[in-house]
Amino acid sequence: MSSTTTPNRRRCVLIAPGSDERKILKALASTADEVVLDLEDAVTAARKDEARTSVCRLLGEHRPDRMVTVRVNGLGTPWGADDLGAIGALDNVGIVLPKVDTATDLVAADRVLTELGSPARLQALVETPQGVSSIDEICAATARLDSVVIGYADLGAALGRGGGFAPELWVHVQDRILIAARTAGIQAIDGPHLSIADHAAFRAAAQWTRDLGFDGKWVIHPEQVEATMEIFTPTTEAVDRARRILDAMAEAATAGAGAAQLDGQMLDEAVAVAARRTLAQIGV
Repeated sequence: MSSTTTPNRRRCVLIAPGSDERKILKALASTADEVVLDLEDAVTAARKDEARTSVCRLLGEHRPDRMVTVRVNGLGTPWGADDLGAIGALDNVGIVLPKVDTATDLVAADRVLTELGSPARLQALVETPQGVSSIDEICAATARLDSVVIGYADLGAALGRGGGFAPELWVHVQDRILIAARTAGIQAIDGPHLSIADHAAFRAAAQWTRDLGFDGKWVIHPEQVEATMEIFTPTTEAVDRARRILDAMAEAATAGAGAAQLDGQMLDEAVAVAARRTLAQIGV
């Protein structure tokens, strides 16, 4: 069950470790559409409680004019329930649930947040073979769910794949997740390329998933933000055509015409869906 609200843009999502105040503040000052502060993999067990307290304090002191989400620890860990309670109590802060294997994980998080009276939105990080196998149910688990994100590192390790992230190795997983997300009406976000530079391989991976239809990408270094924003922002020509398509269809509907066309192409709802998605990527 997906949200019926207009989705926020997540062209570029910058991740910062929840235990590093300097990196948190740098991320919050970036131009990324969304910042994810990580309390899970980026924080050692000995610093989990300290990092949670620090993140809550910093978000109270330094809220930027963009989306902020916190990647909590799983509910099956010693820190998950405390993370969910603390972050769920913050104003307008989302939650990324890691290692989502089944819809049950999201339903449990939803139940906790409902009991707290929290309106926090959820995102699901899919990084296990079980998660990929259950992706249809995951995407339809709760109306709180805004997006599903691919976690390549853990998924690659579980599948027995090495450190290579050539796009063609992942097309089945990417398509599987994208189709489930589109069916549920939520966003599909590409996971991070595990390098910290803006180089040819990084750009190729981002362009690959953009062309597949993904809404955006996680990045792990501020140097990757500008390129990712550029790659996932439609060109002026694409935006102009999207507007012309929707205008032509609106005019045809007003005139009572049975069909609309533009530049010799018949227009239908599938074309309109693509046009609306293009405009959504520029915030319209």
